[in-house]
Parts: sequence; structure tokens; C-alpha cells
Amino acid sequence: MTGDVVDINEKFDLFSERWSPKLVASLNDYEVKLVKIQGEFVWHTHEDTDELFLVVDGRLTIQLRDRDVVLGPGQLFVVPRGVEHCPRADDEVKVLLLEPAGVVNTGDAGGDLTAVVEAM
Repeated sequence: MTGDVVDINEKFDLFSERWSPKLVASLNDYEVKLVKIQGEFVWHTHEDTDELFLVVDGRLTIQLRDRDVVLGPGQLFVVPRGVEHCPRADDEVKVLLLEPAGVVNTGDAGGDLTAVVEAM
């Protein structure tokens, strides 16, 4: 996976499920994941790590307890470690995530939306 060219748009065309991150690259102890988002996720935190969201296509709202952060294509936001957040999208959004290897998508919340990350 490391050292290969990754065409993000081609990778997004390979899957349709939502809230199920796909591993497309690794660097050092970090993973680059692609995910399609629609609807509302669960409120959760990642106590030990920041989480980077980069919108590739669509409009993503990252709800925080004190404000909403709205992102469009080409925009990114880093949720600081320990900050409770809940991603939401009215229409499908394509997002690139950058986070340490092994981070669970639902953080401390767990539940039905907890995904097993598949490599592509």
C-alpha cells in the first residue's frame, strides 16, 4: 500500500456503504481512510488522538457541543482529542480521514455503527 499511487475518486467508486471507513494508505503510525457519510453519526470522543476530516465531495457538518463546523469540498477540520463531536450530512459526503492506526470510528461510544476498517 505504501509507495503506490492512490486515486481517491476511483477508490470511492469501489464502495457504496456509509459510515464504513476504507483504508487506502498508511504513513508511519497513521492511516488514511475514505468514508461515505450520510445521516447523523453518534456523539463520541477520541480521548487519545485528534481526528482530521477532509471533505472531498459534498457538505459535512461536524457538530460540537458549543458550535457546528460546516465543511465543503477541499476543506478540512481537526477535531481535537477529547472533544465530543457528531458528524452529520443531509446528502452523501465523501470524506478522507487521517488518524492513528487502530482508532475506532465510534470512539468511546461503541454501538452498531462501530466499523471494522477494510483495506482497499
